Amino acid sequence: MHQLATLDYIVFFVYFLIVAGYGIWIYNRKTGHDGTIEGDSKDYFLAEGSLTWWAIGSSLIASNISAEQFVGMSGSGFKMGLAIATYEWMASITLIIVAVFFIPVYLKNRIFTMPQFLHQRYNGTVAMIMAIFWLLLYVVVNLTSILYLGAIAVSSIAGLNLNFCMYALAIFAVIITLGGMKVIGFTDVIQVFFLILGGLATTYLALNLVAEHNGTTGVLNGFHLLTTQANDHFHMIFKRDNPNYIDLPGLTVLLGGMWIVNLNYWGCNQYITQRALGADLPTARGGLLFAAFLKLLMPVIVVLPGIAAYVLYKQNVFGSEMMQGGELNPDRAYPVLLNILPVGLKGLSFAALTAAVVASLAGKANSIATIFTLDVYKKVLNVDASEKRMVAVGKIAVVVAMILGVLIAPNLGIDKKGGFQYIQEYTGFVSPGIFAMFILGFFWKKATSSAALFATIGGFLLSVLLKFLPGMMDLSFLAPFGFSVPVAGRYEIPFLDRMGFVFVFCIIGMVLISLLENSRGVKTNGLEIERSMFRPNPTFTAGATLVVGLIVALYSVFW
Repeated sequence: MHQLATLDYIVFFVYFLIVAGYGIWIYNRKTGHDGTIEGDSKDYFLAEGSLTWWAIGSSLIASNISAEQFVGMSGSGFKMGLAIATYEWMASITLIIVAVFFIPVYLKNRIFTMPQFLHQRYNGTVAMIMAIFWLLLYVVVNLTSILYLGAIAVSSIAGLNLNFCMYALAIFAVIITLGGMKVIGFTDVIQVFFLILGGLATTYLALNLVAEHNGTTGVLNGFHLLTTQANDHFHMIFKRDNPNYIDLPGLTVLLGGMWIVNLNYWGCNQYITQRALGADLPTARGGLLFAAFLKLLMPVIVVLPGIAAYVLYKQNVFGSEMMQGGELNPDRAYPVLLNILPVGLKGLSFAALTAAVVASLAGKANSIATIFTLDVYKKVLNVDASEKRMVAVGKIAVVVAMILGVLIAPNLGIDKKGGFQYIQEYTGFVSPGIFAMFILGFFWKKATSSAALFATIGGFLLSVLLKFLPGMMDLSFLAPFGFSVPVAGRYEIPFLDRMGFVFVFCIIGMVLISLLENSRGVKTNGLEIERSMFRPNPTFTAGATLVVGLIVALYSVFW
């Protein structure tokens, strides 16, 4: 039954009214009804000094968890199982690393955007190249994939036209985004509440359904049935003969490319770090630690339903609903699962999914507007722009970005590849070079701007070369080391390993170029860093220790 009942619509509209009403109240309180604070660009883009630790943590998760998790990661759960949860659980540890080592550097040096960091640490050329690049990446890869995957899911559940769903999601997100970072941050608290409540309800019903179809009842019985009937879906580390090794190549998820994915995403990404850049250090760290705890919960919400859908599919519960164009499409797992939920709960889960999509769209659009306004418009197009003018330009940028996203999204073939893997792989073309540039920029004062350009451009070109290398030569000689896998008659390098190779190449290249330039007297712009900056308080240390302990326990149980 691909439509919502009246009660489902009521539940959904209650969610919509709560989010919209709270957003309007926050906006009116922020501006004081006279627009005086609205003209402050720092307040609009960063909500400077306004967000609490719980708002920062909630906003981080709301912005991160979107259609690619609910739809794409559930699809990966259907296809490969719990192993895909490594993106979530490794992110918990990454958030702690970012809180301890990255955020203090940003806050100490008054850095509000990633291009600003590059300008301050390297030079204006590096900053401008990366600002343009990030704008293109955020619009063409991230915004479009969130829009399209979200629209597919909403359309599948509500039975509405795909394009209509895409337009509706875009408009809802624009309404929230135009209120600025403070409105986004505080409405995200409500979005996360619906996201987690609806997500847990879906998991509960999915496990119960598995139990009922096997002649028993209860969530624990359902989970036990999953672990027995889909035992191959409960291994975190794949062996080389696993057909999904190409996506998650064994120990690379613990020792290699997964760290580059996570540290680049959580530590060098305007979209994410922006939430913490307007706060003081203890508040920012508290928000990141709260997000780390929430991250532990995410696989329960997005991966377990995918595994449940796999078991139900094997038992012919879904029939042909998992098929698309005559082929099995794992990304249909979550929408199909929602369609069999009871009335009312279906509306709640629908609201959770919509909350995830809209919050991510709003966060992404705000980051696009921030980079365009502060790093392109203010620096090149209108250096004398007033605060009020910058806020106006930021709002225009939000609308333009969303229109471009709606126009581009249907033409990228996002639905032809697993949605989650699509985003990871194509972002992976550039993240090794960016992360190399950031990590040496932070902690090695000798890194030069020429070395940074080499990492950015050289890293991208090497990523492209390694992607197409299997078509040019036989890479079977790498197979004994686990660095190539047979796929469709040829040996390919897993993209996480590819990212690891490119990162090492970029680091070596940056060091050699920097040392050569240092010997010729080239001066560098080191950041202000003190050892005391990296010392967390006892409460944070205790919380971080608990997170790491839980991750170790989870990997020990599900190795």
